[in-house]
Amino acid sequence: MKTYNVAVLGATGLVGGEMIKILEEKNFPVKSLRLFATSRSAGVVMKALGQDITVEDIQTADLTGIEAALFAGGEIASEDFAGRFVDAGAVVVDNSAAFRMKPEVPLVVPEVNPEDLRKHNGIIANPNCSTIQMVVALKPIYDKAGIERVVVSTYQSVSGTGKAAVEELNEQSKAALENKEIKGNVYPHQIAFNLLPHIGSFQDNGYSSEELKMTFETRKILGDDSIRLSATTVRVPVVTSHSEAVNVETKTKITAGEVRELLSTFPGVTLMDDPKNNIYPYPVLAAHKDDVFVGRIREDISCDKGIEMFVVSDNLRKGAALNAVQILEKMIEMELI
Repeated sequence: MKTYNVAVLGATGLVGGEMIKILEEKNFPVKSLRLFATSRSAGVVMKALGQDITVEDIQTADLTGIEAALFAGGEIASEDFAGRFVDAGAVVVDNSAAFRMKPEVPLVVPEVNPEDLRKHNGIIANPNCSTIQMVVALKPIYDKAGIERVVVSTYQSVSGTGKAAVEELNEQSKAALENKEIKGNVYPHQIAFNLLPHIGSFQDNGYSSEELKMTFETRKILGDDSIRLSATTVRVPVVTSHSEAVNVETKTKITAGEVRELLSTFPGVTLMDDPKNNIYPYPVLAAHKDDVFVGRIREDISCDKGIEMFVVSDNLRKGAALNAVQILEKMIEMELI
């Protein structure tokens, strides 16, 4: 089997660390692994693939020889450095929002639209975490019955914001239980024992940037701009895994039983739908697992062609790092790198 010179940018963050872990777990064909971060984290020694690897300063690094790069930094880092990696001969899979809506950049979930990878010009965008798990659940429904409209409410974990947010939740929870003053810097209000209908920046139309990402990314991934989608995204005091209540209005009638049958065989989905026996998805169950978990499937009593379902997935794995590694695996399978 051919092996590849792989790089991870943003290696010291939550998603970067998860990318390294998944490369190891999946026995990805790595010839060499290089880790990059800003000068603030450069010089840190990380354990990866059974080796001690020193994190390099991305500003000064020589990128010669890198064939595949996983980006787990922010939009500014992606905009600043993706072109450098591509010019050096690498394929970049970027986890930020920097390139997602650029027409020339494929936005890919391998179970949903792998053929879009053939259109790449060196950069492939990893979708938003909340979008990824939703489109995995929507794809078989879309193929069978079409989709007119989606209304989704999300319950998103703090790890989606980063390490500082996880620490803030832990510290605030401890303070609250001890009746001490609750302090916070990451979120505008207390997150412990609370929830915030606020992810991203608010736009002039009242939606947040996270909500609009779900709308536009879903249309691009499914290749259908006619889909109407409205989202409300909520931050909840959960460390790992995003949950979503998804209401789908289809073009043709589909029953709950048909949806269960479709999802039971769809790649990357675990069906958990026996609520009378307390079997349904929830965040603790999905944490540290690869699949998208779907349950509470039922026909919408307010709509003749409506389906309700509850969708849960680990936002650091399928919602970010795992999907990025799967993109590279699919590209190898399709002989695109």
